[in-house]
Amino acid sequence: MPNFQWHIIWKYLNNIQFKTMKKKLLNFLVMFLIALTGGGIGAYYFIHTSNEQLSNNSIESFTGQLHRTSYPGLPENGINFTNAAESTLESVVHVKTLTESRAGSYYDPFSFFFGDRTPRNLPPQQGSGSGVILSNDGFIVTNNHVINGADKISVTLHDRREFEAKLIGADPATDVALLKIDQDDLKSIAFGNSDQIQIGEWVLAVGNPFNLTSTVTAGIVSAKARNINIIPEQSSIEAFIQTDAAVNPGNSGGALVNTKGELMGINTAIASTTGAYAGYSFAIPANIVRKVVDDLAEFGTVQRAYIGVGIQNVDAKIADEKGLKLPKGIYVNRLTDGGAALDAGLEIGDVITEVNKVKVDDVAQLLEQIGRYRPGDKVNIVVHRNGKPKEFLIELKNRMGTTKLVKNEEELFEILGAELSRASDNDLKNLKVKSGVKVNALQNGRFKSAGIREGFIITSINNESVETPDEVVRMLQNNKGGILIGGFYPNGVSAYYGLGM
Repeated sequence: MPNFQWHIIWKYLNNIQFKTMKKKLLNFLVMFLIALTGGGIGAYYFIHTSNEQLSNNSIESFTGQLHRTSYPGLPENGINFTNAAESTLESVVHVKTLTESRAGSYYDPFSFFFGDRTPRNLPPQQGSGSGVILSNDGFIVTNNHVINGADKISVTLHDRREFEAKLIGADPATDVALLKIDQDDLKSIAFGNSDQIQIGEWVLAVGNPFNLTSTVTAGIVSAKARNINIIPEQSSIEAFIQTDAAVNPGNSGGALVNTKGELMGINTAIASTTGAYAGYSFAIPANIVRKVVDDLAEFGTVQRAYIGVGIQNVDAKIADEKGLKLPKGIYVNRLTDGGAALDAGLEIGDVITEVNKVKVDDVAQLLEQIGRYRPGDKVNIVVHRNGKPKEFLIELKNRMGTTKLVKNEEELFEILGAELSRASDNDLKNLKVKSGVKVNALQNGRFKSAGIREGFIITSINNESVETPDEVVRMLQNNKGGILIGGFYPNGVSAYYGLGM
């Protein structure tokens, strides 16, 4: 009985295994035949309909229509940079600087091992950048930061001739410097109108990155009037042209040109976390450069003009309060006593929207427009007031509240960090004084360091009365060492400050 049962069971199991294997084999054969049939059909279609394209394997076999993309107004065969590059290369130079050994706290790194901790002089420092020839007789523009502090400046031309350069003047507030070499056969570059450059327009950056002379890169204008807060100087003007043309260390001071070869700007900075190009570069607009170098050549300093206002960008809240459709323009939050804006009739709460028919949407654009004028120049300014546009003719003034052109005074005001004006009749009456000079605004400088605050009215310097900003400047220039400044605050509190010159 047990043997019989095992025999039956074994036979039953074998029968089940055979059926299972048979079923799996049948499924496999069906799937194989389907795949083989599909592959055969696809191969047939592929071979008979695409054989020519496969054998050629090139774009010439493509029967569709191809289109080139080009900038509007340029030839249909695309953008040609060769003419712009060829006309620019000879006008861009290599600027090299040498700063002599300086006394300082430099230590030899091996002194730790040998026990000699004697301070040594700082070793000579070499630097390099680029420059642009502006005239056939040797005037060259570059960045102030390229030549700042240098004892010797040399210029190497595109044809490898080398000359010693003289510094004519520099303006840290715009990062522009003007050089001169004794040569009269140079190829200069023509200024273009940087106001007309458009976002998306092609430009070339020409310079000497990493000491690789005469290097040209291309890109487009990414933005205009860009403020990146890179210039620490008081009264700085930052309204950079932003591009994606590759710019690296050594390009500073080089040319940014359009496809016509016209100078649109001076390459100055890059946005980077590594110090090398990371996608964006910035150039000083040519219209600002032209004004600055003209001033440096004629006066040795920049004739900076002021409206005499405290300003800020219009935000959504201000736009809503003033009935503006968009948060654009510059909000006037302060007026300088005796300043150009107050004299012309501007009021706190006005929103500046135009300067000489050029729309200004933010502070950077306003500073760019005003930065190209001198004290005494007159400009038409449009403001938004009570829901309506209103136009004013403003005669710009210098930092001392006058329209005259100055030389050394501007440098002194940079040192003092103060914006001064003659005290108003109302201020003098309230304080019961005959004359005084009001401190309208303060930035980092001698006045702020001494403790002087905005609103202080200077009535005397070293016990001599003062009446105008000019007198303050003259007395500070003529008195060296310790200076005693006396005066009053608007609340009647008197104060005295010691100032070292």
